[in-house]
Amino acid sequence: MNYSLIDTHAHLTFDRLYQRVDEIVEHALDAGFNKIVCICTNIEEFDRALIIQKKYPKLLDIALGFHPSDLFDISETDHERLEQACKQHEIVAIGEIGLDYHYEGTDVEMQKELFIRQMKLANTYDYPILIHMRDATKDTLELIEEHCKTKFLMHCFSGSKETAKVVVTMGGYISFAGPLTFKNARGLLEVPAVVPMDKMFIETDCPFLTPHPFRGKENEPMYASYTFAKLVELLGVDAKQLADQMQENYKRFFKL
Repeated sequence: MNYSLIDTHAHLTFDRLYQRVDEIVEHALDAGFNKIVCICTNIEEFDRALIIQKKYPKLLDIALGFHPSDLFDISETDHERLEQACKQHEIVAIGEIGLDYHYEGTDVEMQKELFIRQMKLANTYDYPILIHMRDATKDTLELIEEHCKTKFLMHCFSGSKETAKVVVTMGGYISFAGPLTFKNARGLLEVPAVVPMDKMFIETDCPFLTPHPFRGKENEPMYASYTFAKLVELLGVDAKQLADQMQENYKRFFKL
């Protein structure tokens, strides 16, 4: 293989991945990955990510942000640590942040407040943001348009091609994960055609959403290569061309 790949969204600090992280990294390197973004949604995960990064400094970048579903677990001390991480350049992005209205009893207004607060922090320190959007498309896009002054990426995109067009028009990036390979993907298969290659990424969201044909196994970065292969198939482009473009996208988005 004459190209390298990037997993822009991996939860390597989750317990069941962290305990075998060296094995996971070895698999990723063997599969041709030269970069993984470790997503941290709390300070304990962030501390773990810093340990991994010391061992694999060229491979691992870190993002930290507070997930909307963890709304009531976040303290002021956590917010202070996030700001410190921004000041000290310990992270490359704030995320994953956003809105999630999937579960009954969601406190919509508090989720919005948390989302806006983190976007404003990103604006202050000029960090891109990684967006979690579930059953909250309208509100998410409206808040991004109003408050986001930096680059933004819709992680694990599962929306319609119409929504994708809006995101791209707003200047957003879109990342595809394992669901693109699922047999029931249907409408999602139409989305890559409306996303410019210079606004496109792949990810695992591991340990979740393992691509076909490995569904049922625990996901890890090496499996993002199957999502990449599906993108190549759908777009009808040369694999190296797409991989090289994603490398350029990465440098531009994360300002490296």
